[in-house]
Amino acid sequence: VQFVESGGGLVQPGGSLRLSCAASGISIYNMGWYRQAPGKQRELVARLTSGGSTNYADSTKGRFTISRDNAKNTFYLQMNSLKPEDTADYYCNLHPPYSIYWGQGTQVTVSS
Repeated sequence: VQFVESGGGLVQPGGSLRLSCAASGISIYNMGWYRQAPGKQRELVARLTSGGSTNYADSTKGRFTISRDNAKNTFYLQMNSLKPEDTADYYCNLHPPYSIYWGQGTQVTVSS
């Protein structure tokens, strides 16, 4: 099983980014996007179950959207109205996460 994240970058406050997570070696599963800001613990940002249900952290609700393209076995995190406090390394993994499946992540920096 492998997850590869991409799509991060530098964006101004109020901007948008779409992160991608290419999955291999696994098909049907509950998925999560996580983030870790400098000096903080990794936290769950959004969750998508195999049945299609979604949940979001209070801090991202209404701004972030998690989705899945089954044909590509790829997950996405659409992030709108970004704030400086969204700055972090973003990771995808199963939910609950398996420690051996953490990838390199993709860095998101929200700054003017």
